[in-house]
Amino acid sequence: MLCKVHDLRAELTSEKKDPRGQRKKVAMKKVVANMTMGNDMSPLYQEVIACMSIPDLEVKKMVYLFLINYARARAEIANLAVNGFEDDVNDPNPLIRAMAIRTMGYIYVDRVIESLIDPLRHCLRDRDPYVRKTSAMAVLKLSMFDRSLVEEEKFLDMLKDLLADGNPSVVANAVAALTEISERSPHIKLKLNMKIANKLITALNECNEWGQIYILESLMYVVPQESSDAETVIERIVPRLQHGNSGVVLASVKVISYMMNYVAQTETLEPILRKLSPPLVTLLTSGPEVQYITLRNIQLLLQRWPTILQNQLRAFFCKYDDPIYVKLAKLEVILSLTTEENARVVLTELVEYATEIDVDFVRKAVRSIGRIAIKIELAADRCVRALLDLIQTKVNYVVQEAIIVIRDIFRKYPNRYETIIATLCENLDTLDEPEARAAMIWIVGQYADRIDNSDRVLATFLDTFLDDPAEVQLAMLTAVVKLFIMRPTAGQDMVPKVLKWATEEVDSPDIRDRGFIYWRLLSTDPEMARAVVLSDKPEISAEGERLDMPLLEELLLQVGTLSSIYRKPPCTFIPFAKKRVLGVSSALTRLTIAPPPVSRLPRTMSTMNKPPQSSKQPSQGQAAAPGDREAATDPSRSSSVQLSASALDVTSAGAGGMSNPYISDITPAPMQGNDAVLIDLMSMEDDEYAADGSSAINSGGMVGFNANFGMSAMNMASLDPATSSA
Repeated sequence: MLCKVHDLRAELTSEKKDPRGQRKKVAMKKVVANMTMGNDMSPLYQEVIACMSIPDLEVKKMVYLFLINYARARAEIANLAVNGFEDDVNDPNPLIRAMAIRTMGYIYVDRVIESLIDPLRHCLRDRDPYVRKTSAMAVLKLSMFDRSLVEEEKFLDMLKDLLADGNPSVVANAVAALTEISERSPHIKLKLNMKIANKLITALNECNEWGQIYILESLMYVVPQESSDAETVIERIVPRLQHGNSGVVLASVKVISYMMNYVAQTETLEPILRKLSPPLVTLLTSGPEVQYITLRNIQLLLQRWPTILQNQLRAFFCKYDDPIYVKLAKLEVILSLTTEENARVVLTELVEYATEIDVDFVRKAVRSIGRIAIKIELAADRCVRALLDLIQTKVNYVVQEAIIVIRDIFRKYPNRYETIIATLCENLDTLDEPEARAAMIWIVGQYADRIDNSDRVLATFLDTFLDDPAEVQLAMLTAVVKLFIMRPTAGQDMVPKVLKWATEEVDSPDIRDRGFIYWRLLSTDPEMARAVVLSDKPEISAEGERLDMPLLEELLLQVGTLSSIYRKPPCTFIPFAKKRVLGVSSALTRLTIAPPPVSRLPRTMSTMNKPPQSSKQPSQGQAAAPGDREAATDPSRSSSVQLSASALDVTSAGAGGMSNPYISDITPAPMQGNDAVLIDLMSMEDDEYAADGSSAINSGGMVGFNANFGMSAMNMASLDPATSSA
């Protein structure tokens, strides 16, 4: 290494005749090549700085590159170069003047910064536009070093004057500098009026792509005071949507979506939304990275204006060669665009996706089918049939994902699809994922009064309770308590055991707290326990990433940036970033065009609720059809409905593959007269179950408890009422 430096020094200091500096140019190329390979060339700084006097543009470029690379870390190098900089900023060649200003702006050394101020002031008024536009960016670099210095020297006023420059490139750089300074400064706020905005838009046609993006970004600082101002800006920006550069298109979309908040009439807003659709769809023909960014931003736009792409559904169908991240993003957009009219087409497409080989994509497709069922009630029957068909494929991860989404469908439409529980229970042995196990446990617990052997089904999960994840343990704990409340005799042995494990042997504080809560509720106020455990569930929504309106508005002001990808405001991951909000104005309306309301099915009785007769004996671990054995002897079970798959039968389809049963409809309706019979533990008489020979249950709750939550007995059926009441 030392030998290499010595040889280069000899070449740079050679006294051989070299009137054009060709030998030194070759030596400088060797120096730069070694710099790019990571070799330290800083010992040559004196010889390199001496080359600044060579009037060759290529040599000066290499010298400036050397200075930018080493002068920040070694101030003595920068100090030696000051005289050379001062000569170059007065050079008759505008390229050399611009390079000198640019290089000085990169070197944050006090003496260089002091020497930069006067030349920069002159260069901002230089006769050559290339020097002026370079000087505008030098002001931005200077503000990063010393913000107060820029304000004291009135450089901001000079940048404002450049907005009226006749050269579009100068205007674009001046706008970019002002915008960035405003973003970085805590007390400088950029605000442009319509007069300046019109001048900036006029300069758009003559700028390159970067210049257009800078100018479009600056239009976000224009606050229309009248609706006509916003409409004018939109009308003049719309032609930019046809640009070949995706960055320009997304910047135009951002400006238009911002200005639409100030449009006063819906009639004006509708054609604007129609004009936004084709360019967004066109971006989907670009590379996968551009597609992904576009899709993430489309999701935001659809949440704010749901009708923006209502006729472009097929453009978002997945292609076989799409990367997985593009496919997943397309699925989100497809779900947002799904309506009652196109639900059948979307469902058929999703079923095709569910047979792909990519596991993540298949899981997302199956989950999407469930979300459509939750979103569109008229499509729920088709979706359930599709899910049952997918379960029949016996593909493990498909089955488990289907059970998870069916759990959500049960929550959305209670008492409508219980007949498929028997089919679900056929796959108990294949469930090995925590979320799928928790979903199956929830289903069994929720309908414990309608599944004759629900206690035996839950018992199959009990063996691994202490080894299961917290998610499964919480579901199991609640399901067992539900079983006991609905069927005391069936759950009396499991409840003490599970509560003891949850409160004494489990480390999770969530499980322990819930266990203690259930324990005290059941021992002191079973009525309250029934009200809490069997309370109505919160409304479930099909929206995967529904954002709050304030956050959505802020992200729409960042279309095409990392914020729209991360779904986070810039201030959360960029230290100096400011929060953007819609400017206060009398023209601010925040208009939107809502999609047509979703129809709901009439709540009428259907044949689905008529319990068919069954003579089959359930095998161990499967859900027995309720009513087969206990209906005649247990008065509390007389209203149970038989669980069979006859109402939504997919097992009888031909063996030639999926039967596509979601082409026809079934008119579903909630079950009536079949509600769970809840047993009042506090008021039950001792002989209430005497007729069928079952053990009497005391009036003191599920089991005797002392003040320290200790169990005084494990066999509930043998407790003495007198002892318990005492």
